[in-house]
Amino acid sequence: MSSPQTKTRDVDANACPVIQSLEQIGSQWRLAVLHELLVGEQRFNELKRSTGANARTLSRVLDDLGEMGFVERRIEEDAPIATYYSLTDKGESLEPVFDEIECWAGSWLDEDVLTRE
Repeated sequence: MSSPQTKTRDVDANACPVIQSLEQIGSQWRLAVLHELLVGEQRFNELKRSTGANARTLSRVLDDLGEMGFVERRIEEDAPIATYYSLTDKGESLEPVFDEIECWAGSWLDEDVLTRE
């Protein structure tokens, strides 16, 4: 008989591409950062303001997205030192996905949900 851990690993190994994709980009904060960066390169504090994430969460999310190849960091060493974040080609390739989600939301989400944001 297999243990619960074995069953979890079996499910993960056999997960469909949709589930595997959502595991990489599917958190609230990852999606928010990716969506914000679609407009172009931004500084940390700009992302913090636009996403509403706290500094610790945003730092962790940017590190995760960088490790996965969605986001790149550029440091400008002029005084004051500035750190900029932008999407890689992999991150930019998500633009049509966000377009489709926005289209779906416009058709299926209640107006009250859309206006609360």
